[in-house]
Formats: sequence, structure tokens, C-alpha cells
Amino acid sequence: MNKSDLIEVVSERVKNLTRREVEVIIDTIFDKMTGALSGGERIEIRGFGSFEVRVREPRQGRNPKTGAQVYVNTRKVPFFKVGKELRERVNNGAGAA
Repeated sequence: MNKSDLIEVVSERVKNLTRREVEVIIDTIFDKMTGALSGGERIEIRGFGSFEVRVREPRQGRNPKTGAQVYVNTRKVPFFKVGKELRERVNNGAGAA
């Protein structure tokens, strides 16, 4: 599922909002989540999971094309940890309802 699929599903389920209004709501949610992660905050959605930013230490890497060693600087990466309820639903096959 991608963003446009999500917008379509929500607009079908919430009949009193137009597709454009649903799109604005979803864009706002994603913008706020991105802003929170950029600011170093942690996001927790009960039953779904949590998002946080982790720091990867500098290291020696390899260019996959040439095999030459390259230095990879310290960087921040977003990390998602799945919640217990979502993990159980996925493992038990109680999916797309």
C-alpha cells in the first residue's frame, strides 16, 4: 500500500470528507511525524509501533561497484520497532480487514 492507496481507503470509509480533505489530513500527519523525528523526538502509536532516530557510528565501507574502501560518516537513520499487537496480527494472519 502506498500513500495514494491509503488516501483512497480512508476517503471511502469516511464519507463526510472529500478526497482532498483526506489528503490534507494524511499529509499533515506525515509532516508532523517527519518534523518530530527530525527534531529528535520519538513517536509511539499504541498497538502499531514506535519510530525513533538512531545514530550510526562512522565506519569503513566498500564501494560495491569498485570494491574500494570508503569512509562513511556518522549519520542518523529512522528506525521502526513494531508493536506487540501488530506483530501478533501479522503472525496470526489477521491482515487486511
